[in-house]
Amino acid sequence: MSNSILLLLVEDEPMIMHIIEDALIDGGYDVLTALDGPEALGLMEKHKQDLAGLITDIRLGGELDGWAVARSGREQKPELAVIYMTGDSAADWAVQGVPKSLLLQKPFASAQVVTAISTLLNATDSSIQIG
Repeated sequence: MSNSILLLLVEDEPMIMHIIEDALIDGGYDVLTALDGPEALGLMEKHKQDLAGLITDIRLGGELDGWAVARSGREQKPELAVIYMTGDSAADWAVQGVPKSLLLQKPFASAQVVTAISTLLNATDSSIQIG
């Protein structure tokens, strides 16, 4: 790993995951990827010391959704930056989302995720919805 910031990207659609991963790498971030909740939890546990941010789809198609993945991440590392991506679950963000998180409404331009994670990593006490 380089000296850049380490992020975990969780997306169950490989094509979308690769587009977002490429944008994050182009933005200067190191990126780990997971296709589902259990894989994400394993990577968070393994890399929790170095992990600065989590970018997760909400509907992951398994027993663990993005809400649960983010809550687990925050239990392990309270300062973890969290961005949710969704096409249809934005209304649940206020209740299900962790504090100081961001939400990107699909579809969005891949550059927006780079802007969102940069904003969140540099933010103080705000929750912002982009998209």
